[in-house]
Amino acid sequence: MNKVILFNPFSARNGYRIPNSILQVAASIHDRYDVAFVDGNRERDPWQTIQKLLDSGEYLFFGCTVMPGPQLRQAIPFTKRIRQEYPDVKIIWGGYFPSNQYQVVLESGYVDFVINGQGDHCFPQLLDGLSAGQTDFDHISNLIYRKGQEIVKTKKEFVADQDNLPKLPYTKIDLYYSLKGYLKKTFLGQRTAAYHASFGCPFTCSFCAVVPIYNARWKSKSASNIYADIKYLIENHGADAVEFHDNNFFVNEKMVVEFSQLIKKHEIQWWGEGRIDTLSKYKDESLRLMAEAGCKMIFFGAESSNDDILSQMDKGGTQTAEQILDFAGRMHEFGIIPEYSFVLGMPLPTESEVNAQLDQDIAFIKKVKRINPETEIIIYLYSPVPTENSELYSRVKETGFRFPSHLEDWLDPQWENFDLRRNPLTPWLKPYMVDKIRDFETVLNAQYPTASDFKLTRTQRRMMKLISHWRYRLGWYKFPYELKALQKFWLRYRRPETEGFAMKES
Repeated sequence: MNKVILFNPFSARNGYRIPNSILQVAASIHDRYDVAFVDGNRERDPWQTIQKLLDSGEYLFFGCTVMPGPQLRQAIPFTKRIRQEYPDVKIIWGGYFPSNQYQVVLESGYVDFVINGQGDHCFPQLLDGLSAGQTDFDHISNLIYRKGQEIVKTKKEFVADQDNLPKLPYTKIDLYYSLKGYLKKTFLGQRTAAYHASFGCPFTCSFCAVVPIYNARWKSKSASNIYADIKYLIENHGADAVEFHDNNFFVNEKMVVEFSQLIKKHEIQWWGEGRIDTLSKYKDESLRLMAEAGCKMIFFGAESSNDDILSQMDKGGTQTAEQILDFAGRMHEFGIIPEYSFVLGMPLPTESEVNAQLDQDIAFIKKVKRINPETEIIIYLYSPVPTENSELYSRVKETGFRFPSHLEDWLDPQWENFDLRRNPLTPWLKPYMVDKIRDFETVLNAQYPTASDFKLTRTQRRMMKLISHWRYRLGWYKFPYELKALQKFWLRYRRPETEGFAMKES
């Protein structure tokens, strides 16, 4: 039996979650291939572990999941070293980064194949073909690879029937890393699990990295199967909270209601991502049931206060600024915390228009807070996504913006921050505008410290609110050095949008 290494590179300095990406792939092959898991978040020296496995001469395949940002720090140098020291090993990358940046990935010479979307079918087919000595893989869906000098993208396949996919091999990974070690304390609970209930998203937001991969397709597991998996984590590993890391958990109201009915008796708390225009259509009784069943917070892409920009973002054509405000108030009625993200710095014709839009968005965010002070606000800077045939991306390229042309250039800290939407590298967003956003964000986060950081004490929250009050009330955000000093001194203060919820280490 051929052996496969599945590697999850280091991603978070503040805790780590169940590595569902490599678990999902392992589920498709572990009954046919001997799988070894290596989690960069759980190893002191993951390269040493990988090297020991490869030195055995038994592992012919190296699979690596790669998200943009921190995971590249291990994914790129480790992959390069494998290519140099173990040239016969076939290297396969999956995840958002290689799917969106496949050309620079394959042209590096380090990566042989990119899984472009779901790997449940194509990954085992690829391993079977390689094991049989095949050299042509055009018949395998969801694959990108080099054939001579040509880069081949095979047809897309969306695995619609999620219920018939193999169960995640929790017992298998538990042999490598204690599953309970992944269940950390967050503001949701003492032992918080991470879970994927669905794949894809039925919408086509022009700034979203998911769109080129799933092409507006979405499918969920049934409520009963989701419940069965969560129940297993509760009963066997002590989970008392869940983060649903789906791109859009709340697409189907009927499924969410059924799941809420099933999970309610377990008295856990949970979080997920959704759309304002979708949940605005939910019945009051559905939202009330969700709250009673433990739905504590929902992440929403509010994105902008400008209806024209919302249309430009292709938010589905139904989300408006008025709807964003109304829904913040409605969520307050049911005790569910809305977590609104805003994408600032979209391209506009002139510098003055970009700057004026920033002022409008800042005023709008403060209006959201007046309507529902519990609303969490997360601010991103617009980062282009290489979406083919996208009008927005075409306009971005016309400004002179370009992605790195060499894979190792992505290791530059400025591109890591770009991936995390902290450094735009876009020519139309001037430094003084970035400073304006960052200064407002500092004042906002001091005036309304995030509820998701359970480590901040009541005294620290009160002090930050008191010191920041005059700035927030008068709209004076420049040079908030005293607030930055407080936040730096209290190292517990974290950025939930880039690090996830604060987690307590075991």
